Amino acid sequence: MQKQMLGGKIHRVTVTEACIDYPGSITIDKKLMKRADIFPHEKVLIANLTNGSRIESYAIPGPAGSGVICLNGGAAKHGKAGDIVIILTFVVLTAAEAKKHRPKVVYVDSKNRIVKKGK
Repeated sequence: MQKQMLGGKIHRVTVTEACIDYPGSITIDKKLMKRADIFPHEKVLIANLTNGSRIESYAIPGPAGSGVICLNGGAAKHGKAGDIVIILTFVVLTAAEAKKHRPKVVYVDSKNRIVKKGK
């Protein structure tokens, strides 16, 4: 049996911009991606706490330490600068692996700087 589990999460990050004229994706500060174990081009779920939308996209790295969170392309229709979102990834594990698994959770401040990393 396999289980789909939370792999990584950036919790309550602030959208810094939205750019409709882009093929698609979400640009995420490379430092945040690394800490949450999100790979470039990995599928992500974006849960917008401000407007309630939930969309799937893929992550592309932005400059490390910039705090950038940019909704690109169609994702820009689901949020705007200032919105608070949660960015999530998921992994597929065996039942035995799932029992030991701990997701990588990153908490940020209002400027998208890491304040703590959970397990």
